Amino acid sequence: MDIAIIVGLDVISGIASLVLISAGLAVIFGMMKIINLAHGEFLMLGAYATVLSVSAGVNIWLAMLVIAPVFVGLVGVIVERCLIQFLYGRLVDTMLATWGLSLVIVGGTTMLFGNTIVGVASPLGGFSVGEYQSSLYTPFLAVMAILVMTGVWAVMRYTRAGLIARAVMQNPDMAATLGVNPARVYMATFGAGAAISGLAGGLLAPVAGVVPTMGAAYIAKAFITVVGGGTSILWGLITASGLFGFINQIAAFFTTPVFGEVILFIAAVVLIRMLPTGISGKFFKGRL
Repeated sequence: MDIAIIVGLDVISGIASLVLISAGLAVIFGMMKIINLAHGEFLMLGAYATVLSVSAGVNIWLAMLVIAPVFVGLVGVIVERCLIQFLYGRLVDTMLATWGLSLVIVGGTTMLFGNTIVGVASPLGGFSVGEYQSSLYTPFLAVMAILVMTGVWAVMRYTRAGLIARAVMQNPDMAATLGVNPARVYMATFGAGAAISGLAGGLLAPVAGVVPTMGAAYIAKAFITVVGGGTSILWGLITASGLFGFINQIAAFFTTPVFGEVILFIAAVVLIRMLPTGISGKFFKGRL
């Protein structure tokens, strides 16, 4: 019974982590059809913003929940204005540009902070289940994943900004005739997706080693989760994260973390082969 609880917590942690690291990419790719290969570096910048803020004496909650997303969101706005806005509709060029951007960010961060691993202590304690130990930070990540998804759903479904964003992504010319500035909507959407990525990086800082190359560990998982989920930003992301997170953690428990990653990627390939339009393309058509 004790081990079942621990395994369940590991599965919850895996699912929550996938939701968090993929949510920002789902907004940018799902709405704007931009393949942002610098997504992992946005996560890394959020983690570094948290670590540096805490080192400067800022409260860790403020650093994770406010400073990290605001900083990376501003970076996203600058990137969109200086780079992405010139590449809409040019898929290959966008991939090359964001890949180059990722190299620049990693190189610049390495020059500034070195290639050593840094981090922050978990702000929450642990608890025991029989002979096993676990951290209260695990259920906290699950709660944050739920709040992020709920927040995105509420904004997209019930706010004027969400309605305008969906309208521009579907038909920018028609939206422009109604007085909407598509360029500003694109900028805000990219910035929002970057901010969510920064929040995820900040939340992962206490449980992951923060290093300039840490984004490479997350980019592949984020992309297969978003692609496996399909066109639905929310339902696709939630179902794909649940499926892949469960497979990854269960496989890692019975084998090793490395084999867990391998089995995860195999499952993703099989899923995309069986459902080329993703889970939402088959089961959640027309939903957010």
